[in-house]
Amino acid sequence: MSVQVEKLEKNMAKLTIEVAAEELEKAIQGAYLKQKSRISIPGFRKGKVPRAMIEKMYGVGIFYEDAANALIPEAYSKALEEDECKALDIVSQPEIAVVQIEKGKPFIFTAEVATKPDVTLGEYKGLEVPKADLEVSEEEIAAELKREQEKNSRRVTVEDRAVENGDIVTLDFEGFVDGVAFEGGKGENYPLTIGSNAFIPGFEEQLVGAKIDEPVEVNVTFPEEYQAKELAGKAAVFKCQIHKIEVKELPALDDDFAKDVSEFDTLDEYKADIKKNLEEKKASDAKRAREDAAVDKAVENAQMEIPEAMIQTQVRQQVNEFASRIQAQGLSMQDYMKYTGATIEAMQEQMRPQAEKRIRTRLVLEKVAEAENIQVSDERLDEEIAKMAEAYKMEADKLKEAMGDYEKEQMKKDIAVQDAVTLIADAAKEA
Repeated sequence: MSVQVEKLEKNMAKLTIEVAAEELEKAIQGAYLKQKSRISIPGFRKGKVPRAMIEKMYGVGIFYEDAANALIPEAYSKALEEDECKALDIVSQPEIAVVQIEKGKPFIFTAEVATKPDVTLGEYKGLEVPKADLEVSEEEIAAELKREQEKNSRRVTVEDRAVENGDIVTLDFEGFVDGVAFEGGKGENYPLTIGSNAFIPGFEEQLVGAKIDEPVEVNVTFPEEYQAKELAGKAAVFKCQIHKIEVKELPALDDDFAKDVSEFDTLDEYKADIKKNLEEKKASDAKRAREDAAVDKAVENAQMEIPEAMIQTQVRQQVNEFASRIQAQGLSMQDYMKYTGATIEAMQEQMRPQAEKRIRTRLVLEKVAEAENIQVSDERLDEEIAKMAEAYKMEADKLKEAMGDYEKEQMKKDIAVQDAVTLIADAAKEA
């Protein structure tokens, strides 16, 4: 096998990879052996047709596509091990094109790839970032207490009055458009908090004043952008009946409440702990915001030309990450697209700006790490592996043993990049 490298414009390169004719012949024979059981020719038993007869009847190139598909992945991987390719720093999936495939001749194909672009750094130290507000107000403490009250509230049934805003009602409903019931418009013993805006605009407000077991009609118009297109913009009537009215009863804010929901004996101690936790969260959020603002400015000040193939590779990776996340929640991409009306093309277009930002940010941070000579020692790597092992409840030695050299080097790069983030943020000035 031989490889020729041609550097193209805009950080692209073309690899011309030549595979020996003998290897092509082996691949063609392998394709024949896989397919012969599916090919029928009169006069021969299925699976017993000679290759020469098949090629004569269907054309000499009948097995070429399968042979090429078998050869290309391995040949491309081997090509990347060549010194000429190692020096390229390839950052995209290859665009493959077959140049020559013919019996008795070498198999030749090209692989166009994006290469890591050069970055010219601008200012990345002493950048101005917004000043953070770390004060915790009494209103924020009260809001946290309110959330804890809500979590510990209980429902009390009300029987002697009509529905009021904020009530939790249990109701039956059925929707009609032009006098015809529509699919998905019916519910029985449905719990609804009045004022939650969980239903179509105007629906909940019209239930205020309704009484238990008395029929009430609710007239609404579906929004123009409603997800069910057959209902969008249409007027509807919902026939409803309230079966139960409940209110939330909040516990009193006193020492007993503090004892019930925390490890503290008094409400004052509990409030002091809430304040401390809020201060820690604000400090953590402020640190992250400072890092983001400083890095964004450093990226803005840098110059680079990102190849399109690199962006497309990153976009595909983000789509795959999204698919993995929703699959972990029990939803396939096919079902997600069916329910939302989304397409892969639309998702890729939507993710493109984020993909480009990710690439620019990573390239700048890697360049800063290089400019500042940030090195990650083996000891530092071991510390990070130990932290990771603890998080995954594994033994550090076993985790390290399971990692290959590539994974370890990638981890070192990630640590260096994070050190670059810290350096840029620490050097920033509050405006």
